Amino acid sequence: MVRFLVVEDDFGSRLLMRKILAEYGEVDAAVDGEDAVRAFSAARAEGRPYGVVFLDIMMPRMDGHQALREIRAIEAQDGKARQDGVVVIMATVLEDPRSVIDSCYEGGADAYLVKPLDRRKVRAELQRLGIAALEGERA
Repeated sequence: MVRFLVVEDDFGSRLLMRKILAEYGEVDAAVDGEDAVRAFSAARAEGRPYGVVFLDIMMPRMDGHQALREIRAIEAQDGKARQDGVVVIMATVLEDPRSVIDSCYEGGADAYLVKPLDRRKVRAELQRLGIAALEGERA
């Protein structure tokens, strides 16, 4: 089972993602980038690291880009190679997806999804990344 961290400042979106991901594993949530970095560090310290982080871009206190940089820095300090790090899927409703996508990948994201998210989009991305099995497709 995969352990997920959903980082989303919108309550409704956070609930939806928790519901969608629950069939794949354990799901924790954070409300902004600062909470995400704390949760990520705590999970590693406990020896129960996250396998996938769904990270909203536009959030208060610390945005998703900064949180991603800090998560990748923590992994680097631990000597973890980039390809062995947590899978990070960025999500946003931003209007200019090309520049956002470029900055996500430059920052170390593994994937990018445009909101609104739904079960099919999430499942397809998890399958593409090899996290979810192809069988049992649900709407």
